[in-house]
Amino acid sequence: MILPIVAYGSSVLRKVCDDITPEYPELKKLIADMWDTLYNSNGVGLAAPQINRAIRLFIVDTKQLVDDFNEEDKRKYPNEEPLVQVFINARKVEETGNLWAYNEGCLSIPKVRDDIQRTSHVRVKFLDENFVEHEKVFYGIAARVIQHEYDHIEGKLFIDYLSQLKKRLIKKKLEDISNGKIKTDYKMLFAK
Repeated sequence: MILPIVAYGSSVLRKVCDDITPEYPELKKLIADMWDTLYNSNGVGLAAPQINRAIRLFIVDTKQLVDDFNEEDKRKYPNEEPLVQVFINARKVEETGNLWAYNEGCLSIPKVRDDIQRTSHVRVKFLDENFVEHEKVFYGIAARVIQHEYDHIEGKLFIDYLSQLKKRLIKKKLEDISNGKIKTDYKMLFAK
């Protein structure tokens, strides 16, 4: 089932999320619904707060980004493989590597994009959908998407990384999103 995506301005997007257990009600259905929602909105990642759940759960599918690499991207990330993964109760262990800019957007903040600096590598400890524990290092595009989604479960948004000037420049767009004065190709849930 396709779920509405929570728009900027909703308090759930600013909450530090709670861990869950395998007994979380209808978890398998929730994860399936998140995949449906992600693919319906043409996103590459989706966190539970974006579907109005303050839990430490997010999903990532970088296939469309990797498939759309141009020649320069292929040179920059020669070993980049698509990542399709469920992350439960994720904890960032460390961020390493160089800072690099990439033009990010967010399903909860439609039509707002900007270059965001993030590290090239991230080590994450997490549980998969079967509650099997993993600790892995991700790099490149996968690291970026994971860091973006991880921020969601920590109550952060990509716009928090913008300069004060850029924040002032997008203030009206953010107000319009909060007030439901925006059109998207996917269902949204507005704060007001």
